[in-house]
Amino acid sequence: MSDRDVSRYDTEVAIVGGGPVGLGLAIELGRRGVECVLVERHPRPQPIPKGQNLTQRTMEHFHFWGVEEALRAARTIPPSYGIGGLTAYGTLLGPYAYDWLQRDLVQPFYYTANERLPQYATEAVLRRRAAELAGVDVLYGWDAQQISPVDGGATVTLEERNGDGRREVRAIYAVGCDGSRSRVREQAGLGETRSDHDRLMVLLLFRSKQLHALLERYPGKSYYNVLDPELEGYWKFFGRVDLGTTWFFHAPVPPGTTAENFDFRPYLHAAVGEAFAVEFEYIGFWDLRFAIADAYRAGHVLIAGDAAHSHPPYGGYGVNTGLEDARNLGWKLAAVLQRWAGEDLLDSYDAERRPVFASTARDFIAKSIETDREFLRTYDPAVDRAAFERAWQARAQGAAGEVNAFEPHYEGSPVVAGASGAESSAVGSHRFEACAGHHLAPAQMASGRDVYEALGPGFTLLALDADADAVRAFRDVAADLRVPLTLLEDPGHGETARYRARLVLVRPDHFVAWASAAPAVGVDEVRRLLHRVTGRPARARAGV
Repeated sequence: MSDRDVSRYDTEVAIVGGGPVGLGLAIELGRRGVECVLVERHPRPQPIPKGQNLTQRTMEHFHFWGVEEALRAARTIPPSYGIGGLTAYGTLLGPYAYDWLQRDLVQPFYYTANERLPQYATEAVLRRRAAELAGVDVLYGWDAQQISPVDGGATVTLEERNGDGRREVRAIYAVGCDGSRSRVREQAGLGETRSDHDRLMVLLLFRSKQLHALLERYPGKSYYNVLDPELEGYWKFFGRVDLGTTWFFHAPVPPGTTAENFDFRPYLHAAVGEAFAVEFEYIGFWDLRFAIADAYRAGHVLIAGDAAHSHPPYGGYGVNTGLEDARNLGWKLAAVLQRWAGEDLLDSYDAERRPVFASTARDFIAKSIETDREFLRTYDPAVDRAAFERAWQARAQGAAGEVNAFEPHYEGSPVVAGASGAESSAVGSHRFEACAGHHLAPAQMASGRDVYEALGPGFTLLALDADADAVRAFRDVAADLRVPLTLLEDPGHGETARYRARLVLVRPDHFVAWASAAPAVGVDEVRRLLHRVTGRPARARAGV
């Protein structure tokens, strides 16, 4: 535990909710030497196949959390079936379809390849990893009933779900990772803004070997969207859980639909375009909506994942967004607790992650619904086939551009030294150039090692044929401020030349905090820079 008055606390961080986001946060904290208690109501992962698309960026998290190999081994579908899919018009077996969600197109900009497996399989791997970390105490089968802010911390009151146990956990910080109906968010007084699309959706989990045979015409595909003109832009959406047998299906259904009053077999058959045998395993419902908390922090209580934001499961953004929350918040909590960063660093969590989610919801998910709606209203192959086919081909070409344009960044962050007046957003462009606020692309150094193999757990300075005095200034100022800093010196030729910088300061979450094409920088500038990127007060930044 940090050098605070530890006698007042049972742990440093209490995490409510042990899905992928809560587990990821616990692992991020545990590997940084921060004590935490994780509380999860379910003794075992729930067997609902959601959150399957794990992007290259998410797999970078898993790599550094020490679970990449185990996750890939837990895959339920052969690697030849990637996380890409297709979009079809009318029915899956109709004449019109194109590739969709081709995230392999941006693979060169990330250190790890993407992956796909059901969320319950991911959770099982993360649970095993959390159990290995000293300082991570996990309580499965417990509910957090009350979160009470207290001076300098928070108290979480727990009750055993299938027993009489009751206990209190006093923590310096409490984090709600407890889903879209977050009790932590409500009790912390964090408001929520909703944009309701007024649609009831069904989630079906079913078994069908016959459907696998019907879709063998699309080798290597794992997801299938159906654009039905009657649904006004909302998808019918199939996905594989394993290869050959188990599937899930999302689609709009009429208000008041229940498992008893609706026949889902013909609905599935209509979406595919042919009848096939179906054995249902689960029928559930959810409301299609967008929601975002008005703030991600209230003093010593914070929220992450679906507790902070939720949206329809379109495009595989959800679990990846939540895991990025965990990575962003985790290193910042550790930095503040270990006293090498200022309290303002925690405010940057909201300043970075909230606008990125708002942009994701607005510029990608909601926009795709509206774009699809307008397309379906405008084009009909039965009315004008030539016009439809031209528009359909244009959509197919635009699908690749969407993957490249989804590039979350923190250009507007108060703890990033970039251009003034910039805004954080999910809209960007993948690049090799090292740019403040953007994810660092991998590159091989002259030693033969990839930069990602040499990045430190704290900040890392890439000195690419830089001035020796500049390197010395970073080393000395970081030591004086107790900021953990790894120095990587390289001639700056070969792949590292594509960073187009001589000095690059990389954050613990592998975003660029600052980059300079100049080989030299003064001591005072370095001191101001390190104060800024660690969230220290402005008065301290100006000091010597």
